Amino acid sequence: MLLVLAEWWAALAGIDKVFWGISIVFSVLFFMQFILSLIGLDFDSDVDMDFDAEVDSDFSTDVSFTILSVRSFIAFFTFFGWTGVLVLNSGASGLWAIGFGTIAGIAAMLIVGYMMYLFARLQDDGSVFDPYEALDEVGTVYMKIPAGQQGNGKIQIKLQGSIKEVEAVTRDGEPIPMGTAVRVIDILDEKIMIVEPLDKYLNTGI
Repeated sequence: MLLVLAEWWAALAGIDKVFWGISIVFSVLFFMQFILSLIGLDFDSDVDMDFDAEVDSDFSTDVSFTILSVRSFIAFFTFFGWTGVLVLNSGASGLWAIGFGTIAGIAAMLIVGYMMYLFARLQDDGSVFDPYEALDEVGTVYMKIPAGQQGNGKIQIKLQGSIKEVEAVTRDGEPIPMGTAVRVIDILDEKIMIVEPLDKYLNTGI
């Protein structure tokens, strides 16, 4: 198998080797990035080249559409390489391969950048809120809260008309299991909810 691949590679012209090399290397990187994304890891980083748009109506928002990033860089060269391979296989010249490859790569980069932008908007929509609005509100433990601030759990709580998932701790010595109704009694570090079981609050008659 390796011998066949070596003979195939040796038979390629110089420009073919360039495009095939780019295609193979960046396809592997593309696949690795996809696998890392599935398991919750990422190696993406943005380059400081943003398009900012401000929309004024009843509210103002700052929208950042990042074109250059590791994801879009890999997408560019993956599509650049494979498009060049296809063009060369059709009998066209290297210049045509470079031209069409560049167009395909830029299109892929824009699509990936826009998809990342939309994904970031979906994550941000409704996620920014004043944590102090949650004081005295009732939520449900989504992830078990360890005892006495020995670790963070998570609660689901309705704020601004939607369900938020936020980190939470308890001051007491007892852990709070998943599914328990809790009340927010304080805010830690302006982002972590300090909660107590709702039945304890009701039993005090406060």
